[in-house]
Amino acid sequence: MQLTRQAKISYLKPAWADQFTLWAGFSTRNGGVSRPPFNSLNLGLNTDDAAYNVEGNRSTLCRAFNITPQNLVTVQQTHGTDILVIDEPNIDISHFLSLECDAIITNQAQIMVGILVADCYPVLFWHPGARVIAAAHVGWRGAAAGIIGKVVKALTDFFEALPQELYCAVGPGISAHHYEVDRTVKEAFGQSGCRWEEIAHEKTFGHWQLDLHKCCRLQLEREGVTPGRITDCEEFCTFGNRELFFSYRRDNGQTGRQMGFIMIK
Repeated sequence: MQLTRQAKISYLKPAWADQFTLWAGFSTRNGGVSRPPFNSLNLGLNTDDAAYNVEGNRSTLCRAFNITPQNLVTVQQTHGTDILVIDEPNIDISHFLSLECDAIITNQAQIMVGILVADCYPVLFWHPGARVIAAAHVGWRGAAAGIIGKVVKALTDFFEALPQELYCAVGPGISAHHYEVDRTVKEAFGQSGCRWEEIAHEKTFGHWQLDLHKCCRLQLEREGVTPGRITDCEEFCTFGNRELFFSYRRDNGQTGRQMGFIMIK
């Protein structure tokens, strides 16, 4: 995945994005106006940052991709598996801000769907034949509950978007090296479609280092996505790269949010 610039912001762009008439990527923390500890491109409204700074940062992001903030859809993420589907034109999207869900799907052009993260993984989906996009928020709870599989199923059921024809991108998140979890997390993964031994390494008794990035890839592949159509940025760890990313765990919750975003032009 390539780190690139668009106007004032820098973002990671999936390798497949330039093949199609869409914008897709993962923002970094750089290019905004927020003050520490939210410096500087904090896009999360549910932080302790001043609302006018976040709104200004969202406007900066939108201007970079030639849309207005009224074209940007984000939701109230809850670490669940509910999905918002937008399949009609000319919908007032402002009320979606308070809607509790963790994935957004649309086939409408000029609607940017965004997922906010600061260690969890943002996952993007694109089906060129059906011309439908999706973005999902994948933390350990969502991964254990199967949100990736539910998004793939919704794309198939609503839009006849076959899994093997999807293009997907797994954005930056916390690496296994910095992500220690306990038995509660292990037990939650019993029905996740991943064997615990595949995605976690025991560090000490009752504690494991969880590779959530690998879990995302495995779940995509097991849902039928072609491995060669999945791009990622495993080398970018949100915890370990303070220069580029916000990290909830590293900064003890006092931090901003970056965004995984995708839009049909």
